[in-house]
Amino acid sequence: MPYEWSASDGDARHLRLWPYRSLSQTGFVWFIGITAALTALPLLMMVGHPVLWGLLPFVVAAVAAIWWALRANARNRAVVEELSLSRDRVTLVRHNPRGRQQRWQANPFWVRLNVYATGGPVPYYVTLNGNGREVEIGAFLSEDERVALGRELGACLSALR
Repeated sequence: MPYEWSASDGDARHLRLWPYRSLSQTGFVWFIGITAALTALPLLMMVGHPVLWGLLPFVVAAVAAIWWALRANARNRAVVEELSLSRDRVTLVRHNPRGRQQRWQANPFWVRLNVYATGGPVPYYVTLNGNGREVEIGAFLSEDERVALGRELGACLSALR
């Protein structure tokens, strides 16, 4: 699962969540290399022919567009959420792709966990409500993972009270 619990000193618990990253840096290099080779292969028939210079810009543009799209997707998946639970404070920090952070804190006694089976942007939408705000957590997880996260988070919050 793309999240992990870690215990720290005392009763505090920490949860770290991240979206799936199925394409590693090495996989990216291989994919772009193979794509470039396979799209250039038909151009070998045109070597020495003036049509090559008409087709070459389109092949280069196609490979560049694939490269740009994969890089943009990787930047957008660079999200990390960190939840810290202790007896006196619940803190959620979201590290967004461009380095901006969003922070939410509340007293664990007043925090309410909501799991919306329907009616949210995704099925089994998990939110924490407290300190006058409702914040989402783990929206990038799969449906089964959000269900499991809701159960684990509920048990952890119950143990804090």
